[in-house]
Amino acid sequence: MTKRELVVAVASKLGLTQNEVSTIVQETLDSITDALVEGQRLEIRNFGVFEVKERDARIGRNPRTGEEVPISKKRVAAFRPGKALKEWIQAGPNQRPDHLFRDNETEVVSIPASAISESGDAPAATASSEGLSVQQTGTGPTSTTSQSGDQQSHF
Repeated sequence: MTKRELVVAVASKLGLTQNEVSTIVQETLDSITDALVEGQRLEIRNFGVFEVKERDARIGRNPRTGEEVPISKKRVAAFRPGKALKEWIQAGPNQRPDHLFRDNETEVVSIPASAISESGDAPAATASSEGLSVQQTGTGPTSTTSQSGDQQSHF
């Protein structure tokens, strides 16, 4: 599936325009990329974890000549799928549970495109026993620092 096909599929499911969904998808990918470039670990509950790993320098071989070639250390992006994603993949495409990527504390709400400001900030919505509360927040995902000093982004 290409990014374009993803945009079309999400737009048809949510009833949004393809331009609106394209902006959302691009901003999501940009936020993930920015977090990884900064060395943050990004966890999307039940879906998986994106993180940056460092590969040590090593000696490789040129497959044509057999000559030893030094390979410098580098940072690479890695993705580790979550338990729910693994289970769904094993069950097959027609076995998707509705609750797959929702945690028990998150209530999914629809926010009209008109509620998104020109800067691209969406209002934060929280549900409680008293009803739904919506407030404008800053840009991007939240970021926390764990006890070990690792920064994590949460969506």
